[in-house]
Amino acid sequence: MSDFDEQLLSSQIVFTGRLLTLRIDSVRLPDGREGTREVIQHPGAVAMVPLIGDDVILVRQWRQPLARELLEIPAGTLNPGESHEACADRELREEIGYAPGGLTKLAAVALAPGYSTEILQIYLAEDLTPSRASQDADELVLAERMPLAEAVRLAQSGGIDDAKTVVGILLAAARNPRRPEA
Repeated sequence: MSDFDEQLLSSQIVFTGRLLTLRIDSVRLPDGREGTREVIQHPGAVAMVPLIGDDVILVRQWRQPLARELLEIPAGTLNPGESHEACADRELREEIGYAPGGLTKLAAVALAPGYSTEILQIYLAEDLTPSRASQDADELVLAERMPLAEAVRLAQSGGIDDAKTVVGILLAAARNPRRPEA
């Protein structure tokens, strides 16, 4: 037990949706005070940096919470019982029309640990082969291929501001000395 551990006193689910659950936790802090935590329960997700040679394939899509389009690496939420690799394969086929020949884990990151349980697994996807794309019925994504060096420049200059995409691109670029350095 660390000096920062909080003791859970009670927990109440206040919303359950298709993708997430919201709960309110009452906690006791180490110094005896009590507090409330709003927690989004999320099943976890995967994101992939798909590379073809020195190019990366990104997806452009509308993100309603921000009310604008973003340029991102392909990603998706885990289905119940689905492995990270199976989710990566499914999402790459759906979003960019490629199947990965190889997946290498780059990182596991907590996207918003102040209020969410979501852990995102980030993979490098290589040896891609064309596969029939079939997007989810409720999303519209456009695949865009660009040099990884350009994606690094955009990530470093704020032209790409999606956290998973910035992290994935910079990790992929730093991984291989032939490729642009982050």
